[in-house]
This record gives sequence, structure tokens and C-alpha cells, in this order.
Amino acid sequence: MEALILGGIAAAAAGWWGIARWRLRRALTTPLPGAALETLAANVAQYRGMPPELQRQLQGLVRQFLHHKTFVGCAGLAVTDEMRVTIAGQACLLLLNRHSRVYPGLDTILVYPDAFVAPRKEVDAAGVVHDAPRGLLGESWGDGRVLLSWEHVRRAGHHAPGAQNVVLHEFAHQLDSESGSNNGAPYLGSLESYQSWSAVLSHAFEALRHDAMFGHREDGEGLVLDHYGATSPAEFFAVATESFFEQPWALAARHPALFGELGKYYRVDPRQWGPAPAPAPAPASGPSVPWYGVTSPPNHGQWQ
Repeated sequence: MEALILGGIAAAAAGWWGIARWRLRRALTTPLPGAALETLAANVAQYRGMPPELQRQLQGLVRQFLHHKTFVGCAGLAVTDEMRVTIAGQACLLLLNRHSRVYPGLDTILVYPDAFVAPRKEVDAAGVVHDAPRGLLGESWGDGRVLLSWEHVRRAGHHAPGAQNVVLHEFAHQLDSESGSNNGAPYLGSLESYQSWSAVLSHAFEALRHDAMFGHREDGEGLVLDHYGATSPAEFFAVATESFFEQPWALAARHPALFGELGKYYRVDPRQWGPAPAPAPAPASGPSVPWYGVTSPPNHGQWQ
């Protein structure tokens, strides 16, 4: 009798597994509808300049993402197909040519209509704990969730490359965590890769910390690496990822070694997706104002 029960359980499990695999195959072989392709073209700036083979690869990654992940609207937001496809498309830019699973540790994307407030605790100099709520644009958590402000997702997708991108930032944290800790060094595969990564990114991180401390701009030409990246190695990797995909020409010109390391990891060169931008006018003198600034309006949260 016991063997019969166990056999029934095994058969049920096998049947469930077979149905799950069938659903996945169907999702992966069903082309994205025309409306989804229009959303990618409209809301993922890099997609428009990609060669057709990379566009098709991104479409496949988006299908997997949409199949596996759950989207939840917060603060009264009703999640639409445009929101799902936009977030999936921007997030999957980080997976092109990498033959990796689609964020296996991520289950749920929580989408707010705009910047949101997250509860925080701070300890003052006297050791007293205070409530210190913070306004955020996005946050990546270690329990399988990412939080995003739709307004800032949409804004980045509609701008020409060069704008900050909250999806790239938060999903870089997800990749970082795949190595077992969120420390600015994602899974790289070999000791030699980690040694090269550590040498290059440590040098660039310390240079950014110096610039942030003294309010310096890079070469007097404006920021390529936002000063928020000086917060920690994990934030530096996320900020550098944004710059790699959003400002590849400027990053390659001013930080060639850093661009090279990121290129080896991401296995793409976003400069191939569009012409070099015209030189920007020199910014006004004076200290920079970080977009994420610790005391400025809403920013990215720390890894939770």
C-alpha cells in the first residue's frame, strides 16, 4: 500500500513537472505580440540600435522573464503589459550573450507609481535608534524581490541613452548577489577573472570616493559615474553597470580599464548600438549634485 501511495505521488510530481516544462516551452516558442515589440522599441532605448540577432535574443529573454516572474502593483498601481515588457526588456539587457538563467533568485517585482518611502532605522551618536524613512526610486532585496518606481523606469526608457536607469541599477544588484554575497563582485568563473576585476574596480572605486568626497567632476566634463557609486563596492558595480549601458562612449573614453572589465562580464559592446554622441558643453563650475544623493530627493536603497 505504501509503495502504491509513493508511486502515485511520484506520478503526480512527474505530471506536474511535465506540465511546467510544456508551459515553459510554449512560452519560449510563442513570439512576442506586436504590441510588446512596439513597447521594446519605444521604452528600451538600446533595443532600437541593436542588430536583428540581438533583438531576437532579447525578445527570448523577455519571454522567459515574463513567464517566470510575478509583477505586483503597489500604492494603487494597476500593472499593465507595457510595464511588464518595459521592465523585462531593460532588465534582460544585462543577460545578452551570457547564456545564464534569467535571475533565478528573483520571484517578484513590486511596482510603485512613483518614488516611494521605505522605513529605515538609524542610530545617532548617542546610540539612540530613530525612525528614518527614506524616499527611494528602487531597491533590490535578497528575498527574491525588486522594488521599482514606474515613473522612473518609464523616464529612463524614453530618454536617449545617458539617463540614469533604475532597472539596470537594481538588477545589477541581483547579478551581484549570485556570487553568494552582494559585494560588487558577481560570479566571474575563474581566479584570474576575479583578480583582474578586483584590481580595476577597486582602483576606480577609490578614485570615485575621492571625487565624491571633494565634490569633483570627472575631467570637468560632467559625471559618467554617479557619486552614489562611492557608497559601497556593491553600489559602485550597480552605478558602473548603468554607465556601461547608458553612456558607453563616455565610460570607455574616461575609464577604459573599467569599461573593459564590464565588457568581459556582460559580453556586449553597447557602443555598437548607436553613434558616438556629440561632445556635451562643459558644466557649470562647482561641486556636482549626485542624482541619488544621500540627502537629496529619492534615491536607490541599499541591498536588503
